[in-house]
Amino acid sequence: MQTYAEGNELFQQVYFKEHEAELLRLAKEGQSPKALFIGCSDSRVIPDLMIQSKPGDLFVMRNVGNFVPVYKPDEDFHATATAIEYAVSVLKVSEIIICGHTHCGACQALYEEISDPGLIHTRKWLSLGMKAKENAVATLGMDGDREALLRLTEQLSILSQIENLLTYPYVNKMVKEEKLFIHGWYYDIETGHIRYYDPEIKSFVPLSDLGKQHQIDDYEQL
Repeated sequence: MQTYAEGNELFQQVYFKEHEAELLRLAKEGQSPKALFIGCSDSRVIPDLMIQSKPGDLFVMRNVGNFVPVYKPDEDFHATATAIEYAVSVLKVSEIIICGHTHCGACQALYEEISDPGLIHTRKWLSLGMKAKENAVATLGMDGDREALLRLTEQLSILSQIENLLTYPYVNKMVKEEKLFIHGWYYDIETGHIRYYDPEIKSFVPLSDLGKQHQIDDYEQL
């Protein structure tokens, strides 16, 4: 805790003082982020650090595995669903980014037996990644290179979560009206590089090469 306290003091003395006018404006006028960022809770994945965004730029939702539950308003109570609803319906974001990453513990756990009764919620939550696992195994097989299988699972999971996101009626409607755009990103924690999913070539390509973001407007093309 002492380390965190010292870090906050440094933040107040340096960053806050340098950007005080903008931070006070955000406090007074409220937030109007352009994008909802759905990322993993992994401590190595820090959205603002990765893309050098500023306070007020991103509305961030992080959870284990950057998973998105299917739209089921009468059956489930999810913080992720609430964040999506608030970002789209109240904050009126124009972009949603679902960002997966390499060496994802959630995707690795899909291949492990979880019997610990203390992980009952984790076991249920991981079911949201099973489609990605099944597709990865169907492509590479269980006896192939382990690391290749995990990397493919991580990427396929991003696409699976986009499918789930499009089950939200208000999201689907705004995407079709071209008022909302969805992007799949894949962050490499070993290099800092980000790749985005290009639906035209059905592949992840370097974000640095991005000329024009492609909208993902039909999950059947994934």
